[in-house]
Amino acid sequence: MVRIGIYGATGFTGYELLKIFARHSEVEVVFATSESSAGKRYAEVYPCPYEQVLIAPDEAPLHSIDLAFLCTPHHASAPLAQKVLAAGAKCVDLSADFRLHDAAVYQTWYGAHPVPELLGEAVYGLTEVYRAEVARARLVANPGCYPTGPLLALWPLLQKDVIAGSKVIIDAKSGVSGAGAQPTPTTHFVNVHDNFSAYNIGHTHRHVSETEQEMALYARRPMRAVFSPHLLPVSRGILSTLYVNVNLGWDAGKIAALWREAYHSEPFIQVLDVGKMASLAHVVNTNRCALSVASAGIEGEVIIVTTIDNLLKGASGQAVQNMNVMFGLEETLGLVA
Repeated sequence: MVRIGIYGATGFTGYELLKIFARHSEVEVVFATSESSAGKRYAEVYPCPYEQVLIAPDEAPLHSIDLAFLCTPHHASAPLAQKVLAAGAKCVDLSADFRLHDAAVYQTWYGAHPVPELLGEAVYGLTEVYRAEVARARLVANPGCYPTGPLLALWPLLQKDVIAGSKVIIDAKSGVSGAGAQPTPTTHFVNVHDNFSAYNIGHTHRHVSETEQEMALYARRPMRAVFSPHLLPVSRGILSTLYVNVNLGWDAGKIAALWREAYHSEPFIQVLDVGKMASLAHVVNTNRCALSVASAGIEGEVIIVTTIDNLLKGASGQAVQNMNVMFGLEETLGLVA
């Protein structure tokens, strides 16, 4: 039995973790923390059956757990991770604090890193790509929701030198839950309902940094993402459309075949037939990533569409997938494929 703790348990990702662990046969939730709801039962915060009593973060019994999930903001997560590791437990961080390998790059996008000495130890937790490293890790940086689908689509292509040039255009649409549990004027129901809007376009969204980092590692050369995120008037799910130039001899059929070869034993990757496009309906409320590809109508150009549930494969589901790997458990335990 893996004994776990959840920091920031009353956010959307913490809630998803508790839902997963309610059906996970090998996990005991030792504690769940909340700054604002300490002392309350979880069922008093969300309409749910969970009777876990929330505690203040400073009261967390770190010596009683094997692993902590950090559902906390960037800058807050890194010092917590340091405390967790010092207590002898492992850590899966759902914030951005350990996704970037270079402290200088982190500073460009997020400001000075609170614990830069841990960056070299952290493993980027895109499970299908870094499974062997995750299995040995003490500290896993769960990927951002937006990069997850595109990176799973691009990893086999960049490794096999399928992509021509150094630029990939990613046009992504996310459900409102991606903005977190605290409402803002932008994410208020009145402004989201019957609306569709772009935000942080150009080279400004923070997830660009980890997307380009990983693309460059897969390709073994510098890569650039032209990234345009949009806010969909739905609660959950991300659909990403990638416009890709490919080298001579590659087309949609060969790309689908390459995906099938690369992911043939992966329980959470669904490769659709050529011409059939991935939709949110393929993935919502699952830990699945759906991959699809079609010709752009011009030789040397393809259009890729990939979908995930932003709260599961894009956050809590992938975090549990990583935990399962870290402790040698069946990778699908607690998760819906």
